[in-house]
Amino acid sequence: MNSHTLTSAHITAYARFLLDEERASATVEKYIRDIRSFASWLEGREVSKDTVVQWKSDLLAQDKAPSTVNGKLSALNGLFGFLGWDDRKIKFLKLQKKVFRETDRELTREEYRRLLETARCRYLNWLELLMETICSTGIRVSEVRYITVEAVRAGRTDICLKGKIRTILLPGKLCRKLLKYARKQKITSGQIFLSRDGTCLSRHQIWRAMKALCAQAKVDPSKVFPHNLRHLFAVTFYQATHDIAKLADVLGHSSINTPRIYLLTTCLEHARQLDLLGLVV
Repeated sequence: MNSHTLTSAHITAYARFLLDEERASATVEKYIRDIRSFASWLEGREVSKDTVVQWKSDLLAQDKAPSTVNGKLSALNGLFGFLGWDDRKIKFLKLQKKVFRETDRELTREEYRRLLETARCRYLNWLELLMETICSTGIRVSEVRYITVEAVRAGRTDICLKGKIRTILLPGKLCRKLLKYARKQKITSGQIFLSRDGTCLSRHQIWRAMKALCAQAKVDPSKVFPHNLRHLFAVTFYQATHDIAKLADVLGHSSINTPRIYLLTTCLEHARQLDLLGLVV
């Protein structure tokens, strides 16, 4: 009988597999973090269906959000599939599809502009330009490295992710601002957004810099993170084009069902729509 004891070698091998599959580094980090959390909880016990079910129950007892629990289960199921332990896989929690998104997570255009103005006032030109780049193109924060001097001169960049290549067009005004910034920083080729030591900016560095703007910009910190700029792009793009298929292509999604998440109305908008029905007399 094969042993189902989870080891650090298993976890390391799975992490290497995910990277070979060209999964985003942030995704790999999250999966491995969740798996290590499960391994710590196991305390050396063998992995059985009962122990996995118990872990799921413990997560729910900690008042974890259902979506958070499902994310952890997804990491675990992926590992079990990799190890050939398919009989240890567990069912996800069933979630009702949301019909609106929470207002306290919605970054408005006005709040976005206040963030830009705050960065400008603090002479953080790189941060202002970086936020504009993400928000005007819809790229992921992990794709910022594809914004190079060569790409800006061409007005487009080819992004390779998960074995797929998609072309992103860069707005003319953005290109002019990026080239001006590159000249000022004496960057003649390669990536434009770099840390002080000349390395690629990390997700954490960008996240931390954006959060530091919140108090002066008078924007709730819960709304301020790189992915919300991508969200604002998606909403604005769809409002302008009403073409969800094209939006999916631009964002790099293989299914049009994925960008639908970005297009949910806020709860306030949903409430107004209900009032307009006129069914309360």
